[in-house]
Amino acid sequence: VQLQASGGGRVQPGGSLKLSCAASGFAFNRTYMRWVRQPPGQETEFVASMSSVGNAYYQDAVKGRFTISRDNAKNMLYLQMNSLKSEDTAVYYCATDSVRGRGTQVTVSS
Repeated sequence: VQLQASGGGRVQPGGSLKLSCAASGFAFNRTYMRWVRQPPGQETEFVASMSSVGNAYYQDAVKGRFTISRDNAKNMLYLQMNSLKSEDTAVYYCATDSVRGRGTQVTVSS
């Protein structure tokens, strides 16, 4: 199983970023996928998840601002992040139930 997140960077409050996750080595189209994040000095927390058929779930703090999506034909998972806040600063990872890939840093700062 390989999961590689990309698309992070530094953005001002109110800005947007779109994260991507390339998946390989497993049946992505049948796998429940999630985004999690680890803010500096804090524990890892759930951000959003999506079932194989597209049912999405979000942490309350990101509802209405983040959108998770997937392209099963391309084995890709996405996270569109709008109206970013300083508290969204974290390393973001895509993950299955048992594997967390390499993360991408998101920094929201003026």
